Amino acid sequence: MRRASSLPAPVGDTGQRRDWQTLKSLLPFIWAHRLRVLLALSCLIAAKGANVAVPLVFKHLVDALTITPEQAFIVVPAALLLAYGALRFSTSLLTELRELVFARVTQGAVREISLRVFRHLHALSLRFHLERQTGGLTRDIERGTRSIGSLISYTLYSILPTLVEIGLVVGILLVQYDAVFALITLATLALYIVFTVAVTNWRTALRREANELDSAANARAIDSLLNFETVKYFNNEAFEARRYDEQLQKWTAAQLRNQMSLSSLNIGQAAIIAVGVTAMMWQAASRVAAGSMTLGDIVLVNAFLIQLYIPLNFLGVIYRELRQALTDIERMFGLLGQHREIADASDARVLPPGPAGVRFEAVDFAYDARRPILHGVDLDIPAGRTVAVVGHSGSGKSTLARLLYRFYDVQGGSIRVNGTDIRQLTQDSLRAAIGIVPQDTVLFNDSLYYNIAYGRPDASRAEVEAAARAAQLEDFVARLPEGYDTRVGERGLKLSGGEKQRVAIARALLKNPAILIFDEATSALDSRTEKAIQGQLELAAEGRTALVIAHRLSTVMNADEIIVLDQGRIIERGRHFDLLARDGAYTQMWLLQQQEEALAEQA
Repeated sequence: MRRASSLPAPVGDTGQRRDWQTLKSLLPFIWAHRLRVLLALSCLIAAKGANVAVPLVFKHLVDALTITPEQAFIVVPAALLLAYGALRFSTSLLTELRELVFARVTQGAVREISLRVFRHLHALSLRFHLERQTGGLTRDIERGTRSIGSLISYTLYSILPTLVEIGLVVGILLVQYDAVFALITLATLALYIVFTVAVTNWRTALRREANELDSAANARAIDSLLNFETVKYFNNEAFEARRYDEQLQKWTAAQLRNQMSLSSLNIGQAAIIAVGVTAMMWQAASRVAAGSMTLGDIVLVNAFLIQLYIPLNFLGVIYRELRQALTDIERMFGLLGQHREIADASDARVLPPGPAGVRFEAVDFAYDARRPILHGVDLDIPAGRTVAVVGHSGSGKSTLARLLYRFYDVQGGSIRVNGTDIRQLTQDSLRAAIGIVPQDTVLFNDSLYYNIAYGRPDASRAEVEAAARAAQLEDFVARLPEGYDTRVGERGLKLSGGEKQRVAIARALLKNPAILIFDEATSALDSRTEKAIQGQLELAAEGRTALVIAHRLSTVMNADEIIVLDQGRIIERGRHFDLLARDGAYTQMWLLQQQEEALAEQA
């Protein structure tokens, strides 16, 4: 399927709209089903032709029924009655056929655009997701996805059929009757459209404000619910309710202003239609009285008025909904327009499978240019070796893992895997070669088995269970009534910190990568479990390139090299006993941790 060549830019603070760009971006998704589109358009034209023919047949039927008894011959009225019924039925039949044929086009476009937004969000940098509130983001996507289907339906099911019908009716009035009827119709239509566009454009700002407040309220509610434990720790339920209600009050006021503007629009539209209908019927009635029009003619004009009144009124509703749908999807299209901070180079290569050595060469990095994190870090991890990085909190240890995963790009120096700058590798092949046990483990709200198997979704059940055993999860699973089918809750909140970390270890082992990162992998475990798992981690690291980020120095004693970081700079490096012999920063950290462990045992 061909993709949209261009996307509407995000809406800026100036409120500038990109409606035509939005519509233009939808066309390639629709035209990809061109045969269905053409067939649906054929049904549309045929349906409107049949619909317009109904009043014409009704006029002749009325005139045929006004003949004298001596001239009465039932065949003509009977034939007209059958034609009238056939046209009525064919209008509905062709309309349903059109919608049936076009349904796959609409759903296909919605699916393709939704999938594209989903993939694009996953392709955006970690910085983007850390700076966005999940609640507001999901609300924008939900409204935008729903509005795409509405936008396509309104455009192709309502606006185009209405314009076709108006064109046919105006043409018949011009050919068969005085031009005044067509002029009144066109004037009414023009005034109606101008009024609708003007008022609806005024209402757009009100709709936008209501959407912003709705997203803000939803984001505040979800943020509070995601942190419900913190709320309860500090007894702030009433405080959170007040903050949420403040946002709801602003949203309510905006919705009331929006409703008032909608009522004004509806009243004005009804007044324009009433004036147009009155003028048309006045002209028709005067000509019937003068004998220049038959009873069937006034029935015809009246039927046309009825048929035009409905689409005119519907056109106003659809235009309002169309503008609202465009307002709703602007934010989602804005997400598609977000710049991908981390993107594959045009000539990016695939990292071949097998052993992988990692080297940090004079790496400088800062999340914010005003606050540098790493300064000229040189670090070499030969293939199959284990290097540990230790240091105080905030020294930049976990940043090394994020840079190796290429969640961010370095500002100075380079990171190389097997001698190739990772910026010249595809992100997919790079990350496929890396497995990580993060410090903060977040799980999906699914089964325990699903979360372990997430490390390699195509793994067999035996492989998943073997990884669970290696992470010392087997006894825990055996105690669960539902075993591996136990659901872990939102973000894994039904599990303890240690249980979540063991799940993270299991899925990292299941991935079986060439490079392993242990970012405080045992920080949430008790001493007994830590010792049991430490042996499994060292066994898993054998033959692989391993970067161990640790706070507890006892877990990195066997590393091939230990790097001591302080404020983003390497101040010491060597093996465990060599570092102790230097009596430097590493020795001070070691002695301090020994004292803390001794005090803990005495307690």
